[in-house]
Amino acid sequence: METYLVGGAVRDRLLGLPEGDRDWVVVGQTPEAMLARGFRAVGRDFPVFLHPQSNEEYALARTERKSGRGHRGFVVDADPSVTLEEDLGRRDFTINAIAQAPDGRLVDPFGGSRDLEQRVLRHVGPAFAEDPLRVLRAARFMARFAPLGFRVADETMALMRTMVASGELSELVPERVWQELSRGLASAAPSAFVRTLRDCGALAAILPEVDALYGVPQRAEFHPEVDTGVHVEMVCDMAARLAPGDAVVGFAALVHDLGKARTPAHVLPKHIGHEHAGLKPLAELCDRLKVPQAHRRLAEMACREHLNVHRLDELRNDTVHDLLARCDAFRQPARIAQLALVCEADKRGRKGHQDDAYPQGAELLRLLAAAQSVRGADVAREGLEGPKFAEVLRKARVAAIGRAREPGAGSR
Repeated sequence: METYLVGGAVRDRLLGLPEGDRDWVVVGQTPEAMLARGFRAVGRDFPVFLHPQSNEEYALARTERKSGRGHRGFVVDADPSVTLEEDLGRRDFTINAIAQAPDGRLVDPFGGSRDLEQRVLRHVGPAFAEDPLRVLRAARFMARFAPLGFRVADETMALMRTMVASGELSELVPERVWQELSRGLASAAPSAFVRTLRDCGALAAILPEVDALYGVPQRAEFHPEVDTGVHVEMVCDMAARLAPGDAVVGFAALVHDLGKARTPAHVLPKHIGHEHAGLKPLAELCDRLKVPQAHRRLAEMACREHLNVHRLDELRNDTVHDLLARCDAFRQPARIAQLALVCEADKRGRKGHQDDAYPQGAELLRLLAAAQSVRGADVAREGLEGPKFAEVLRKARVAAIGRAREPGAGSR
């Protein structure tokens, strides 16, 4: 059976990166022949099979022909006569259109190896424009490979701009947009995801709430980078540094300042009340992209509370307690650790402040632990119920926070 290793496994091997899942292409076979060899069929839209021993994916070589709008509008041809080169020709980027034979020989009809060496993300051919999802894939690959020095080829960027101008990105289903966005935010350089979309005009189509932040000034004494869009890029990259691979933290970092786009012009560069003004556009974004609840809840907390966490030392004991309670910290304490990371990313995601200390994060967690030390069972012994129970519990926890903030309490 003529098989070739393809796609990301070959690309990452050539880049000297750890290999992920391995995918294979099979040339000259039929579905019936694959089943007869013990493979299990799993593909819904095209013939993909799982190897009977390794469980790795083996797909029949195929071509795709555009038949409608959107990323689903394709007719697939997996006839045994389809060649390996034809299969590689339907792929998105040259660096993903390299195959490796069992003897190690590379099949590289589109110059992917050269583009890997030159650190260029280049589309394979004109068929790239038939799938609007590839614009987001380009951004996602840049989020992963920008730290290695990759750039988008000029002709690929020009084609992406044409695709955006066609309006076909509106055909993308929310789940696929979110999938690419979340993977980009979990990559090493999320800012490259955002910048790539903005450079081709897709950010305004996919994330208009984020696109609106560019050009919005901030006070230079707090934000030397001034531009809010640039600040958000820096916060996203700092979040990736503090919480590698965590798209929940990454999404909150991306959207924490959405309210700054709604600041009246006569108030700029101040942003009074932007943390609450950001909740409405955040809700609109989450509804449109069907953002998972875990991501949405942390994003809401970060948007609403990041200024409070920054000035934690100035808050009264009862205000600290109520902040924790609003975040459901006593039932889901892990959220506070995530919130602390987002706030740290916000504070350090500023020009010249990348290496600043952020003691507020550890302090917030310490005060949460103090409040958690007061158990509901301690209050319940007094026979209280309902609102009276809740008020006594609150007072006890506020007192515990106060004791934790007494001089020397942190070193006891």
